[in-house]
Amino acid sequence: MKPLALCSDNFAVVYSKTSKTPLVVVERLTAAQLQDAKSEERTNQFYPDPRIPQGGRAELSDYRGQHPSLDRGHQAPAADAPNQKAMAQSFALSNMVPQDPTNNRKVWNKIEGDVRKFARRAKGNVFVFTGPLFDQGYSTIGKNKVWVPTRLFKLVYDESSRRAWAYVLPNAQTGIERPLDYATFVSATGLHFLDDLPVAGSVGRS
Repeated sequence: MKPLALCSDNFAVVYSKTSKTPLVVVERLTAAQLQDAKSEERTNQFYPDPRIPQGGRAELSDYRGQHPSLDRGHQAPAADAPNQKAMAQSFALSNMVPQDPTNNRKVWNKIEGDVRKFARRAKGNVFVFTGPLFDQGYSTIGKNKVWVPTRLFKLVYDESSRRAWAYVLPNAQTGIERPLDYATFVSATGLHFLDDLPVAGSVGRS
């Protein structure tokens, strides 16, 4: 997948120069950061990431003229950004995947809001892992052949309570499903992000 590690002020990306998307984006959310983020105005200034060489990155042109159209779907949400610099960084295409518009603007937006709501009440750090999954039969868009995810995931870990839960949803118009516990997330995705950490339970479970 030709991975590349990219660090921004408020999130980190493991990027793929093959898929031209993130493989996972990791955020640490705190109540104080999200309080600052409330006053930040969304910029909508998308741009190709200059840290990635041409040919290994998505360009703005890759997302244009798609039928059906696809959104540039944030992995670290713009609404999590606590200042102007972090807001600008969140609009780099290295933080985007081609996402079904209804999924992005409705169900995924609701999930992101629910995570923020939880993190504002949490006692400490909340770590969020977000990314695409490419199952057999995925498609590509644009001249640079940006991979279109078949599914999307978001895994949340509350450091103080040691609880973890996740959403794994098709990249399509869909509804929110009940969150998965960590073991089910691993089984559904093959991703082992928390294996070295204590996981005491999930949402609503001991």
